[in-house]
Amino acid sequence: MSDVSALEARINTALGRIETGLGQLADAGSADAGTDLQGQLDEERAANAQLEERVKALKERQDTKIADLMSQVTAQKAQLGALDTEMQRLRASNADLRDVGAQLRAAATEAVATPELINRAMMAEVEALTAQRASEAAEVDAVLSELKPLIAEA
Repeated sequence: MSDVSALEARINTALGRIETGLGQLADAGSADAGTDLQGQLDEERAANAQLEERVKALKERQDTKIADLMSQVTAQKAQLGALDTEMQRLRASNADLRDVGAQLRAAATEAVATPELINRAMMAEVEALTAQRASEAAEVDAVLSELKPLIAEA
């Protein structure tokens, strides 16, 4: 952005010199001075056009980089959202597994483990394993999405 400001300052300085030169031309009124100033004016216009092209190219490059960064941020937000969802699911299933395990231990100490309690414990364990697998899959997807651009560059 500072390049754009510097170029703009140079353009304004050039326009100021042109204005000063035109004022001198009006004062002098000579044909030689007019020709000389016209040549300077043409040079300044050419320099001004070059600077404007450079500013335009810098702006386009900056806009492209900003768009690329915004798309990366959006993709990473989606990945983090998926990871967070899977982590919450994993935490909930682990909490349920701990609760059922405690109930099962209590029932085992009293020697009254019912089939329903054992079945619930097995279901909780299966759910915990499923949630863990989904969490690991989300992590692998996040890692792969970061590696794909690096592999493409290589």
